[in-house]
Amino acid sequence: MNKEELEKIKKKALEEHIPIIMDDTLEVMEKYLKEIKPKRILEIGTAVGYSAMCFTLFLEEGGKIDTIERESDRVKQAKENIKKVGVEDKINIYEGDALEILPKLEEKYDAIFIDAAKGKYPFFLEQALRLIKQTGIIFADNILYKGYVMSDYNKHKQRTAVRNLREYIKEATENPRLITEILEVGDGLAISKIK
Repeated sequence: MNKEELEKIKKKALEEHIPIIMDDTLEVMEKYLKEIKPKRILEIGTAVGYSAMCFTLFLEEGGKIDTIERESDRVKQAKENIKKVGVEDKINIYEGDALEILPKLEEKYDAIFIDAAKGKYPFFLEQALRLIKQTGIIFADNILYKGYVMSDYNKHKQRTAVRNLREYIKEATENPRLITEILEVGDGLAISKIK
């Protein structure tokens, strides 16, 4: 892997305000991923491919990452970035809407990373529960969403996203199949392990 290129991609994404995984969030995930040595990772929300490229470092030999992105410009950019970093043999991008792609997937994954449309998190969790292996971990980024989720925030613009993120937390913490912790790293990270 070309780490120099990866750094350039990160810098460019930050300059262009493209949302990418925050360093402290990645650090926390790294601990878990090193522990489980995933063979298959599913990522919902590719953006420019930065997090998927970072995750390739923790894959078991011959492991693969499937990532889903609906914006074709981002897909194009992600493919270029993945090639530059030299990990194209480890990452497969599904182009299209996760709402349509997820129900068609049959693969079982060791880790699932949710980082896409906030308003769709409850649906993503439902699908993640279907696709995760018995020993797997589900990560959901931006779960506290600028602090709005835990406050009495009710502005119209973000109301749906906030409501659905709260629903995700409720489902993830009350589901008898899961042990979930919510960490205040980055913009909030939910980590759910299968019991």
